[in-house]
Amino acid sequence: MAASISDRRPSSNNPVIANFDSAHLTVAAGVAIFHLATSRVVVCYHSTERYWFLPKGRRDAGEDSGTGAEREGFEEVIKLPSTRLSIIKLIQLQSGYRNRLLPIPLHHRQPKAHNPSVPATPFVTEPVWTQLMPIARSSQYILFWYIAETLPPDAEVQLSQRSRNKDGAYQMPPPFPRDTTLKDRVTLEQEGYEPVRHPNTGVNEEEALYESYLLPVEEAVHKLRGTVMADVVRKGWEGICARKVVEEQGYDEGRDLAM
Repeated sequence: MAASISDRRPSSNNPVIANFDSAHLTVAAGVAIFHLATSRVVVCYHSTERYWFLPKGRRDAGEDSGTGAEREGFEEVIKLPSTRLSIIKLIQLQSGYRNRLLPIPLHHRQPKAHNPSVPATPFVTEPVWTQLMPIARSSQYILFWYIAETLPPDAEVQLSQRSRNKDGAYQMPPPFPRDTTLKDRVTLEQEGYEPVRHPNTGVNEEEALYESYLLPVEEAVHKLRGTVMADVVRKGWEGICARKVVEEQGYDEGRDLAM
């Protein structure tokens, strides 16, 4: 990232002990959606309050957080800090870009899956950041941030057709193929291809106040500066660049790959 826009990166807070039952906990997921071929990322904008942010929202009951991040990246988002008691207010909006989680090299504390039939890989789809925020005096909001990519044209066409056949219902994207490199992934798009933005994917009239754009990575970091979301974009792009290096040089299980 260019030094001119690389403001101070956030640091993790000290660990905490807290307990919330199901009636006082909201679990959400957000996502930085990258278009690999043009080094851009989806960023949303509040047209009246004039601030930028990444798509995110509450996961559905029974839904995996990563799956929820993909769906919320397409459908809607909730955010908007309140000025009172640092409590967040829930608001819906659309992003409109189909996406899927993108495995990248990442420092994390999760154990490796024990499955001898699956080849070892340095790439994971774990959250790159987690945030804890109050939504009421006794209710907690926990937000997991993921990294994703826009879909290739053939997957976009297939999902759009399936959605039309299901009266517009959201369709889960196929996972990123384990045997596909980022270089191979980019070749699935013709030069000049623009990811499809689907209008009216959200559920609230207030969506007219929100807009979403594909911006160059450095511009997105600048617009999100001072927030964890800026570092979500940074870590995502650094992970993408690190993955390219690994794919070019080969994977050495003893080498530290994360950025």
